[in-house]
Amino acid sequence: MAAVTQHDVAARAGVARKTVSNVINGYPHVSVGVRERVLQAIEELGYRPNHAAQSLRSGRSRVIGLAVPELDVSYFAELARLIVEAAEKHGRTVMIMQTLGDRTRELAAINGSYTQFIEGMIYSPVSLGRAELENRRDRTPIVLLGERSAGGLVDHVGIDNVAAARAATEHLIAIGRRRIAFLGSQHRRSSTIANLRTAGYSDALVAAGLRPDPRLVVPTTGYHRKDGAAAMQKLLAPPGPPPDGVFCATDLLAQGAIRVLLAEGLRVPADVAVVGFDDIDEGRYSTPSLTTISPDKRQIARSAVSRLLTRSQDDTLPPRDTVTRFVLEQRESTTVAPTS
Repeated sequence: MAAVTQHDVAARAGVARKTVSNVINGYPHVSVGVRERVLQAIEELGYRPNHAAQSLRSGRSRVIGLAVPELDVSYFAELARLIVEAAEKHGRTVMIMQTLGDRTRELAAINGSYTQFIEGMIYSPVSLGRAELENRRDRTPIVLLGERSAGGLVDHVGIDNVAAARAATEHLIAIGRRRIAFLGSQHRRSSTIANLRTAGYSDALVAAGLRPDPRLVVPTTGYHRKDGAAAMQKLLAPPGPPPDGVFCATDLLAQGAIRVLLAEGLRVPADVAVVGFDDIDEGRYSTPSLTTISPDKRQIARSAVSRLLTRSQDDTLPPRDTVTRFVLEQRESTTVAPTS
């Protein structure tokens, strides 16, 4: 049986062969309807592009890199899956690197250690900032994800963290909570996620006429369940009264905090309402299900891939800061069931 060619795909989709090539190569100037027809024809015919030959002709590897801190953190696992899906629609494969937030690993990711393998890098930084990006040796395109923008040096995709934290805190205020704690501040000034979300929390309190209490702002070593549990244990220790609302910088912190609250005989949300951040899948099925800030992860993934491929084709374009959507998903951890 003869191998399926681009001509076969073009005939099935009713387009020119060049259009098929443009879709496979991820060129942005193809209408959504045409792109979908071509992709459907590719799937129906079982066409498999010869990426090795295409790479030799174009000088592009057709592989993009994704560097994230921890693959076993649900948020990054979910985001990685969506980035892989978005890349596949452009005919790209994703090579995933785990940095563990380690400075040496992050420097390797942005300084050319993988240049021979990839067209560009989608990168979620922890340890590095503007200075390292300014001084990086490699010119491979980079798109930053998350809280830390490079101030116009490279493209960045992420939500407005201050506004999101403000929305979470305003929700707790709206349901009548007044002694509201924040779990997830950091002693390190370089911790952008902590600084932005602490700022949004404080802004909401001040706007509501509530005085921020530094005793209710609890730092954490990391953003995992164990860190949330440790922070909640500290918050519940005498002599102060417990909070009646808690905003956590991540869903994992919130899950650890809720575990301690329940173990101490406190009801969630009747005694203490809890809001997380990230909308990871486990939070929808936990008991109670978790109210959380839900970033539009699919939009983040699509925007990052699209911007990276645009940059790889034209590096003269000015860097862009893309602000993506978020919503507050209200669930059982802040909603008291009505009594009959």
